Amino acid sequence: MCGNRKGEEHESRQGHLAEVAALFLRLGTTAFGGPAAHIAMMHDEVVKRRNWLSEQQFLDLLGATNLIPGPNSTEMAIHLSLLRAGWPGLIVGGVCFILPAMCIVTALAWAYVAYGSLPAVGGLLDGVKPVMIAIVAKALWDLGRKAVKNRLAAAVGAAVLALTFLHINEIALLGLGGAAYALASNARRLRAGRLHGLGLPLAALGAPAAGAAVSSFSLSGLFFTFLKIGSVLYGSGYVLLAFMRADFVERLGWLTDQQLIDAIAVGQVTPGPVFTTATFVGYVLGGVPGGIAATLGIFLPSFVFVALLHRLIPKLRESVWLGSLLDGVNVASLALMAAVTVQLGRASLVGPMSVALALVSAVLVFRTRVNTTWLVVGGALVGWARTLVCGA
Repeated sequence: MCGNRKGEEHESRQGHLAEVAALFLRLGTTAFGGPAAHIAMMHDEVVKRRNWLSEQQFLDLLGATNLIPGPNSTEMAIHLSLLRAGWPGLIVGGVCFILPAMCIVTALAWAYVAYGSLPAVGGLLDGVKPVMIAIVAKALWDLGRKAVKNRLAAAVGAAVLALTFLHINEIALLGLGGAAYALASNARRLRAGRLHGLGLPLAALGAPAAGAAVSSFSLSGLFFTFLKIGSVLYGSGYVLLAFMRADFVERLGWLTDQQLIDAIAVGQVTPGPVFTTATFVGYVLGGVPGGIAATLGIFLPSFVFVALLHRLIPKLRESVWLGSLLDGVNVASLALMAAVTVQLGRASLVGPMSVALALVSAVLVFRTRVNTTWLVVGGALVGWARTLVCGA
């Protein structure tokens, strides 16, 4: 009997591992639109369709993930995989989410080195971006109904959203939003002097370390430079651009500004993590070994941070103060997602086709249970067909 039970548990774990691998391999191949869109697609899959965890658990993961450095959507994929399939899932889910983008970016980097330019992919993205706006809007609606628990939460979210458009640092807004909500919601405890359990985790922020100029390229130098960036970087691909320029253009002199801009463009237009920009840079500098070294360097810290964070999240809920802090961070995280959606909408809804695609996609995601992957594929096909017909 005991042997049969152990065998069943082993088969269950193996089944969960295969499930995690299949899901994140597919998302890594089809998740265009940046971290906000990736997280929206994960929410649709793991909360709405598969019931792996509740809305509140997903929100807690999102809020906590925003407090650590590294690519947020990749860390969400790693953490969700860990929860579903245990420690093997941490590796398998993360690798499956990163691998498709790494392969696509490597192919584009090969073409870039061989022909001196990037293959045209703009038409596909013209169709994908409006679809992603609708997908993110649906995720914001679903998560927002859970996260905005009261008027105070609504006020904190609105304040963070407004401050986002003043270009205030994202991690600072997360910390301020969490602290403001925690302090305001526990005002009575403060007045009564009941400070037991008060503790605000501080994010370890860092700037690129200065160093002596390196005259020649090396794989070890490439790996450790990206390891450093992955360990301290918060924010979007544009923040990544600043870090990479400081290291690879100014300090090391391994890249030109144009090469760096091309690398960021590739990370933005391919599915999966934007941080696979590192793969492009690594390949341009050192071929396939360079691409692998750069990818390992920038993503390795994410696996370590998630492993360390895994046991901390449930304990946050055990403390009144830290629980309310996490509630505030959750609201602030959604406000940042909303700001990204507004910015994406401004850039993407520029003609009748894009507006029509966004409206049709919104009707489908809000009124039906259509799989978001098929919406992305459909949008890409519409954009591609328009390029064939119009030639632009």
